[in-house]
Amino acid sequence: MLLFGAFLSGVALYVGTSIKKQRINSKRINSRRKKLSNQNKQILTQQQNEKEINTNLAFSAAILALTISSQIFPILLPICMVGLTYLNMPFIVRGYKELFQKREIKSGVLDATIALVLLVSKYFFAMALFFIFYYTSQKLLLKTQDKSKQSLINILGEVPQFIWVAVNNVEVQTSFDKLQIGDIVIIYAGEMIPIDGVIMEGIGSIDQHKLTGEAQPVEKMEGDLVFASTMLISGKLYIRVDKTGKETVAAKIGHILNHTVDYKSTLESRGEIIVDQTAIPTLLIAAITLPILGVKSAAAALMASFGYNIRIIAPISMLNYIKIASEKGILVKDGRALDLLKTVDTVVFDKTGTLTQDQPAIGKIHCCSTYTEQEVLCYAATAEYKQTHPIARAILLAAKERNLQLFSVDKTNYEVGYGLKVKLEDEIIRVGSANFMELENIPIPISISDIQAHCHEQGNSLTYIAVNKQLIGTIEIVTTIRPEVKQVIKKLKQNGMRITIISGDREEPTRQLAKELGVDDYFAETLPENKAALIKQFQTEGKSVCFVGDGINDSIALKTAHVSISLHGASTIATDTAQVVFMDKSLVHLPDLFYLANELDKNMRNNLAITIIPGIICIGGVYFLNFGIIAATLLYNAGLAVGVANAMLPAIENSNTKLIEGSKK
Repeated sequence: MLLFGAFLSGVALYVGTSIKKQRINSKRINSRRKKLSNQNKQILTQQQNEKEINTNLAFSAAILALTISSQIFPILLPICMVGLTYLNMPFIVRGYKELFQKREIKSGVLDATIALVLLVSKYFFAMALFFIFYYTSQKLLLKTQDKSKQSLINILGEVPQFIWVAVNNVEVQTSFDKLQIGDIVIIYAGEMIPIDGVIMEGIGSIDQHKLTGEAQPVEKMEGDLVFASTMLISGKLYIRVDKTGKETVAAKIGHILNHTVDYKSTLESRGEIIVDQTAIPTLLIAAITLPILGVKSAAAALMASFGYNIRIIAPISMLNYIKIASEKGILVKDGRALDLLKTVDTVVFDKTGTLTQDQPAIGKIHCCSTYTEQEVLCYAATAEYKQTHPIARAILLAAKERNLQLFSVDKTNYEVGYGLKVKLEDEIIRVGSANFMELENIPIPISISDIQAHCHEQGNSLTYIAVNKQLIGTIEIVTTIRPEVKQVIKKLKQNGMRITIISGDREEPTRQLAKELGVDDYFAETLPENKAALIKQFQTEGKSVCFVGDGINDSIALKTAHVSISLHGASTIATDTAQVVFMDKSLVHLPDLFYLANELDKNMRNNLAITIIPGIICIGGVYFLNFGIIAATLLYNAGLAVGVANAMLPAIENSNTKLIEGSKK
């Protein structure tokens, strides 16, 4: 027995020594931290927090073992008291500052009182058990936070230690840390691009899905922008460095997301308020209980701690839901959005670029003279072959779908001005607007002018095609609705949402779109600054507004709405004012986002109930069931365990692909 007691004492001594070493290491880490980047600082802080929690958890387990052994070897009791005093000091110090510096009686004072009462009353087992549950939950919170950050910030990728740089036409390997703005870096197939810059030479296929959500690789060539954390799949690129390190788009995203996971939800704050507000009543109940039922019952009453565990449980829930959203391509930049979405009753959509696609399509082809639709399209596609703007892509796609054989044109025969002029062997193709045709002295038939007026009313445009000095036809360029929009709006309306369109476009095309989609209301010819005024008007009418825009001209409206969602590309995600960004530039996950917000609210409410009910049972148990400190501690820890399980439930359900599927029903 004596050997066993000596062994346990040795364990306690070892843990104490480990703590001392940990403090020394912490000082070393703090000195090193000054010399490191922000990202490395965060890694070191994470590692330090994890080590401290692991040490305290091991120490708590050792104290629990000593406490049990002290029933046989009373000589161990002083060691237990010293160890538990050490673990309680942060609570005692906080309570002291709260009472004597801030002149307040809140949760800190209650925690300090519980610690001192249990220490003086020698309830060592209950205290050691509390700390084991406490640090276990803290470790789980840290792990959940880490997983959520990794899920969000995996777009950053790994930064290479060395990189190839072109110096006087010679490839030189240099340290990535020494890279400067203006350097020309060389990236080979299979390598990650570690900087933001412009391609100076080469053509390559780049995988951008981690940064932009694009499923397919994109072809990029001289003059195109490239971004850090994207992968070169094929080719070889010479890239001029424009941004490195924390200035890159990917690093800015990471900075935003690091703040996202630290967000405190309304219900978490409400739980803390409950703990603070019930501190004085709990202390009074314990004071009243003391002369009536004695010290044990009074100490048990202190353990009621209404809502105390919400401070641990709520962040776990929030982090799990942010992680689930990120796995669905929903980037939650501001955690308040998930908190506020449950109150939204009005969804306002910007029209152009949000409900409609950026890429237009070809409508009717109107022919003049003896030319056919195929010939008009073939001439237009031949002229636009080297162009990359949306209208050119629409024309080229239509020609490809019809398997048209284009004419051969030399690059030197292109003239780009108000329109496009392309020379063939014995013909000149002109493609552009009606004004361009007038400048080129090409007559426009009255029938085409009538078609132009009709297209203008519909919100479409006409591209004119002429060969030599004769107009051979026009092609309607029509705006197309995103394929998922009708189903998305249908689901939102089924959930009781009021749907409104605000557009800077003309009245007729906006009205037709609103009618086709079955929305409740629309506003046309609205300037960007007036969009915000309309949202404020909805808010004064008592409506909670979610605004969905493209993130470019809608910044004022995005800031004004209760919740803001953007479909804008990730290239400006770091400065985008939207709280939520759909990485795939699609609205398909909008109902999922509302569903996740509602599920989070349910989970948080359950968390709040789970943390309050044990306190009520504890007080009732003290007065009617003769609860002592052990029973109160077990009840408290049971509530903590159930709360943590409830907070982890969404992650478990999502791993079984059940949670998000609920939004499909």
